[in-house]
Amino acid sequence: MRRNQRTGETAFYRCYSPHPASLPELARIAGRRWTIEETFQTGKELTGLDQHQVRTWTSWYRWTTLVMLAHAFLAIASAHARADTTPGLISLTRNEIRHLYSKLVIEPAYTTIDTLGWSQWRRRHQHRAKTSHYQRRHQDHDLQLEY
Repeated sequence: MRRNQRTGETAFYRCYSPHPASLPELARIAGRRWTIEETFQTGKELTGLDQHQVRTWTSWYRWTTLVMLAHAFLAIASAHARADTTPGLISLTRNEIRHLYSKLVIEPAYTTIDTLGWSQWRRRHQHRAKTSHYQRRHQDHDLQLEY
């Protein structure tokens, strides 16, 4: 069972295992659901997993394989980008890498300097928004503790 901190709403999980399982193990497995759902969602948004019109199994298989390869490329590139952090910027996300790849490789309408400058501006803006959000959330949490 888990409770939403803002609304107080509770969510329940019903678990079954043919063998005895500890509570931490069940909680870990239930938490994996969100990772799987997030992966499906980003696969749909970033790489077009849901854009294929299925006619034959072979075409579906090829499309899904290409989408999974594209998603793996984005995930690996963003994991490598997390190691190289620049102060004042968020790390490169899968969405940002997809955008840069599209603008620099697939359809280079602007110069490389313009595209990279736009990327840095967006990442700096997102960093400020993230920082402000966590400061506000921390302040709200402190106010709740006072009552």
